[in-house]
Amino acid sequence: MNSKRPVNLDLTTIHFPLPALTSIAHRITGVILFVGLIFAFWALGKSLSSPAGFDAVSSALANNFFAKFVAWGLLSALAFHFVAGIKHLLMDVNIGVTLEGGVKKAQITVVVSAILIILAGVWVW
Repeated sequence: MNSKRPVNLDLTTIHFPLPALTSIAHRITGVILFVGLIFAFWALGKSLSSPAGFDAVSSALANNFFAKFVAWGLLSALAFHFVAGIKHLLMDVNIGVTLEGGVKKAQITVVVSAILIILAGVWVW
């Protein structure tokens, strides 16, 4: 048996670096977007079904707190997933694959995503 194997795999005690956290968040936002497409496609179908359906969806997005929150959440997930996806594409073409480059790209991902999420919130609310 190899004695150098980790003994404690309690994820709450492991310190993840920022690039790992952004990579994990990228996967989580992908799942959120996948599930959120159910609501987005439902709203699109309803709004295209008839003028009354369009009025119902636009009224919900204008007056319903929960609908606004879901729309903002989906836009936020899309913004982060898009920015993190660009970060991963840059890694695929060997741009910034050093430890310092990875940390810098993760920082840029967080800042740009935060700006886009705030802008999405201003637009939705």
